[in-house]
Amino acid sequence: MGEQVPHRPGPLKQKNKPHKCGKHKTNRSQDKGRVGPKAAAKSKKSVSQRRSDRRNQMKQHRRNKRIAAMQEKRTRGGQEGAPPHIIALIPLHAAVADRTDLIRRLVEVETDAIVHQHASGLTVGYPKMKQRFTIVTPAYFDLCSLLDACKVADTFVFLYAPIGHVDSFGEILFSCLLAQGVPATAHVVQGFDRFPSKRQTNMKKSLQKVVEKRFPSDRIQILDRDSDVASFLRRVATQKTKHVHWRDKRPHLLIEQTQFQCDSESEEFGTLSVSGYVRGRGLSVDGLIHLPELGDFQMRKIDAPPDPCSLKGRRLSAAETMETDDVVHMATEDVRTLQEADPSNQESLDCEAVPDPMDAEQTWPTDEELREAEARMQSKTEKRRVPPGTSEYQATWILTSDQEDESESESEESEYDGGLETEFEKLDIEMNSQVDDCASVVTEMTTEEFNDAKYDDNYDQDKEMRQMEKIKAEKENEMFPDEVDTPLHILAKTRFARYRGLKSFKSSPWDPKENLPSDYARIFQFEDIRRTRKKVLAAPENAIQPGWYVTIHIANVPRSFSEAQQKMPLVAFGLLQHEQKMSVVHFVVKKHPSNSVSVKSKDSLLIHCGFRRFTASPIYSQHTNSSKHKFERFLRSDAVSVASVFAPITFSPAPVLLFSFDARTGEQSLVATGSVLGVDPDRLIIKKVVLSGHPYKIHKRSAVIRYMFFDRADIAWFKPVELHTKYGRRGHIKDSLGTHGHMKCTFDGPLKPQDTICMDLYKRVYPKWTYDKSLPTCTATVVPQKPLDDEETMS
Repeated sequence: MGEQVPHRPGPLKQKNKPHKCGKHKTNRSQDKGRVGPKAAAKSKKSVSQRRSDRRNQMKQHRRNKRIAAMQEKRTRGGQEGAPPHIIALIPLHAAVADRTDLIRRLVEVETDAIVHQHASGLTVGYPKMKQRFTIVTPAYFDLCSLLDACKVADTFVFLYAPIGHVDSFGEILFSCLLAQGVPATAHVVQGFDRFPSKRQTNMKKSLQKVVEKRFPSDRIQILDRDSDVASFLRRVATQKTKHVHWRDKRPHLLIEQTQFQCDSESEEFGTLSVSGYVRGRGLSVDGLIHLPELGDFQMRKIDAPPDPCSLKGRRLSAAETMETDDVVHMATEDVRTLQEADPSNQESLDCEAVPDPMDAEQTWPTDEELREAEARMQSKTEKRRVPPGTSEYQATWILTSDQEDESESESEESEYDGGLETEFEKLDIEMNSQVDDCASVVTEMTTEEFNDAKYDDNYDQDKEMRQMEKIKAEKENEMFPDEVDTPLHILAKTRFARYRGLKSFKSSPWDPKENLPSDYARIFQFEDIRRTRKKVLAAPENAIQPGWYVTIHIANVPRSFSEAQQKMPLVAFGLLQHEQKMSVVHFVVKKHPSNSVSVKSKDSLLIHCGFRRFTASPIYSQHTNSSKHKFERFLRSDAVSVASVFAPITFSPAPVLLFSFDARTGEQSLVATGSVLGVDPDRLIIKKVVLSGHPYKIHKRSAVIRYMFFDRADIAWFKPVELHTKYGRRGHIKDSLGTHGHMKCTFDGPLKPQDTICMDLYKRVYPKWTYDKSLPTCTATVVPQKPLDDEETMS
């Protein structure tokens, strides 16, 4: 046999396509598919180890979680360096606003209980249970006191009425607390023993439905016997608590004792000494501390006095408990200093950046430019009729009819005024008829319940007219979104000088540093807010750990703090780094269902942001992932919006509550709830306006458009901007016809006679500097703007 010839593949050999792994290189592609024997043996061994150790690893995780939970329960409210457990008694009905009987029963659970009364409530220690509780009872109709108490409370005890269960104020309070954060809850009712036993069963079932509506896993507890109160306390001490992260990330304390000492230099300011248990995270004397309704302050030193409610102390008698003043002066015996402030490391109180007026390119005008300016001013002078005896200086402040019309057109409110077209006239007639119908319905409802003679005592016609104008403007904006009328008495290129056209709202570039207002020179901005937040929220060094009973000496506190002591409870929050500085803060909010009033951008609101309360006028925008966000003229009720204000920096997460208030009557109402989105001065909030016109003559793809402009110069100015129609056509301005605003346009297809031609213009808007930490005087009554459903009230 001859030698065997090796097989050689021919040109028709099948070649399979390689595996598509993308642009990256896989391990197989780097090694060209070869795997060494050691790597293969190691992979098999690792797989077998993971299979064998998976069950043991899960067992270790469960054991560690169980140990951590037990350790938290043992140190909560006990004597092992933990602060007392704060219980906030929150009535949900005016019939149960008096909580004296419940407090008496809680104190008499143990005969040898240690009672300590202080400025914010009552602290009770139970030696047999080895637990301490601080009972806080804020005033029922004082919303700020209720929210402050719940900001530091460990357990919310909701008190229901046997009949009626929850009133309208309780419903609004529920919404505020759920938005602010709920750590742990308990639901209590008293007075069932006054009703027959058969009726008690039905009452308990109806009350349980009310509880399960918001807390499906909770159960109602009846506290009509002393044994029920003891079991209730044991359940509160051992129940599982939820962590409120925005509160746990900051040091805070419930102020129990206060003492004010005036400075030698001034009697209006002094040193305020507050005592309480440190909670949350560690507190450093070099940081800042915030007192609600007063502001941010520096600390001089932190002392450690003896614990006034130690379980090893003596029990106060009933006479001593009742005679104790609301503000107890602290004893100076056995007091040691923990920390003293270091001026070199202490946080500054500077909240605004000092702008440099020379930090920009400036040129002094030449003599020729000054002469041209004077000649231009002289050419603009005109003769006007003024009252006799008016000086030349006073005559410059008197506007002519043309100037008044021009000033009105330049204001932002002109965009919401009535238009020139018949659609707006029909809208006014329709809105007036709706308002008349609503007024007739309200009259029919109120005549049955109230007296007609007394109904108009609190009626404010100006307020009603302003509200009606807001409703009309909001309805008009819904029917014709962003559409405005071109003014007749002023050129459109002057009226819309700050606006520009965009090829695409989503992808067209926009420089965030372009033409910033002067207020942006007063704020602070972070290069990387995420990295800064991560660094700030890290565990502090050389800080006083939670659980210590301390006395904080706060410097330069105004004497008006003595007036704030009338409100209980008193709380204090330690600030994180940079949280005293001003910037542009954004909130994600949603309008509350109980509020039916139109809320316009730049309306003044009372804002509860985390531990702060202040007034500001936010502007609203859409909540999107795009680089540009469309400005909203009104707070929408069917979608989530973003509110932007100038305010002190607050790191997320933090809850946000928006309230509208009436300065004349003092009433406030809940507008929206939400949370902090972030701090970003570069967020682009773009306002959009649409100029509309109508076809006059149509010839194939060309058409003559009118009513969009009324001057030949405006057509030449806006000629580069693209046009679009409501039926989806796109086109451009080709040329102007005549001198009255008619123009010839070409489109990508033939137009329909009923079509509307639109031109989109955009400009960036900024929030106004309206931040004010001084709060308005608001009454305790929070009035819902529309009645709630019967299923919600259950009354």
